[in-house]
Amino acid sequence: MEALLGNIYFWIVIAYFAIVVGVSFLTRKVASRSVADYLVAGRNLGILLCSVVVAAEWLGGMSTIGVSEKAFNKLSVEPILYNIATSLGMIIIGFTVAKHYRKNNVHTVSEMLEHLFGIHAKRVSAIAFLIAYITLAYVQLQTATSVMSSIFHIDWVYAVIIAAGVITLYTYVGGMHALAITSVLHIGVMFIGIGIATVIGVTKIGGFGHLQELLTAKGATGSIYNPFGVSLGDAFSLLLGGVLGGMAAQASIQPIFAARTPEVAKKAAILSSAYIAPFGIMSALLGLIAATGIFNVGAGTEGFTAKLAMTNLLVNPEFIHPLLGGLALAGILAAILSTVGPVNFAVVTIATKDIYHGFINPEADEKKVLQIARRLVIIVSLITIPLALYFRAGVLDSAYVSYAIRAIGAIVIIAGIYLRGWIDVFTVKLAFIGGTIAVFVCILANKLGWFHLDKTYGAVIFSLLSILVGYIRRKYFVKA
Repeated sequence: MEALLGNIYFWIVIAYFAIVVGVSFLTRKVASRSVADYLVAGRNLGILLCSVVVAAEWLGGMSTIGVSEKAFNKLSVEPILYNIATSLGMIIIGFTVAKHYRKNNVHTVSEMLEHLFGIHAKRVSAIAFLIAYITLAYVQLQTATSVMSSIFHIDWVYAVIIAAGVITLYTYVGGMHALAITSVLHIGVMFIGIGIATVIGVTKIGGFGHLQELLTAKGATGSIYNPFGVSLGDAFSLLLGGVLGGMAAQASIQPIFAARTPEVAKKAAILSSAYIAPFGIMSALLGLIAATGIFNVGAGTEGFTAKLAMTNLLVNPEFIHPLLGGLALAGILAAILSTVGPVNFAVVTIATKDIYHGFINPEADEKKVLQIARRLVIIVSLITIPLALYFRAGVLDSAYVSYAIRAIGAIVIIAGIYLRGWIDVFTVKLAFIGGTIAVFVCILANKLGWFHLDKTYGAVIFSLLSILVGYIRRKYFVKA
């Protein structure tokens, strides 16, 4: 305990947690006025704030721990394609669906599907999105846990519980208002902290050329700066999942629902891409620097995984001064909190509006719905804690289960808005049920060696086939 109290990283993280929780208490009164205030901040976000909240949701554990983990393992900047893809996805959202989402005053992506195809489409899609976001929520909790575990040198179980407790507290109290205000703080801290650590790292390692030489000696093939150099299939899977996953991403689109006007929603979505794309480059470089072995990150020791590579690098005083390392860790924590809060909140919103208010108790009044939403914040944490404890696959690989399911939603919504004659409620149900099953069949088949098809490709192929089958069914087998 004495060692912990003398740990500068401990105090920096505690101070940051205290600020975040304090902000949520400041916004409590406003968030308690109505369901709209709690879930979508009263639909009053301007362009700048809305774009920052969208970007903050994307720049989370996957952009930090996930990207550095994959760069460490692959000795390549390939994972930056995740950030590039999501950035492209937000531009496409801005020019296609953003104004439609906001114009229809929906709370969830499934409500948008109800508007396009009816109540049955909403119910089926809500269950698929719930699976997608619970998966993403426990993955994000794991990234927060890896930071806590590195800093405090505590057991994984305790780190999971502490991280879940903080996240639940500030989400429960402040709702979307708290998430919006803390996102501004998170974005500033993460760019400054991680940016300084990256500059120090590249300088100490001797520049980009020397980093290439060091990693070539470690087994890297070709240029480490070519994101397509390791595997074209994996690279395009990252791009496809990132682009399509964004269009039906409840967590990152929820700020779009909260935009002041449809025009604000459109511009904010496009502007957010400018923050998202560059961030992954810094995380990937820190993962590659950790992989050189020049600085001790604990590789080869018991319990080490690549998830810990970047955080262990930042607590190494030979690499970076503890004050700057603490700032960088606060940046990682800021990034993770900026995503895990909205992701948990997305699960809460889907469960509240689509499941509870959608078909369990449609007659519930504002007060009852708000009460249920707050209870669900706690229930979601209780569900994700055991998942974070027992499932330990790679961050990006696990998270792309969510992206694959969301890709189904993206295809269906785009078709519903722009190709209305090609798609009906039968097609929507077929795409969501079959596409979600296809995702898990691809994972199982890969593990058992039956065949190899990336889960994102599986979801996209099945969705497109569903549209074709639905079109043929309506044209030749269903009477008008």
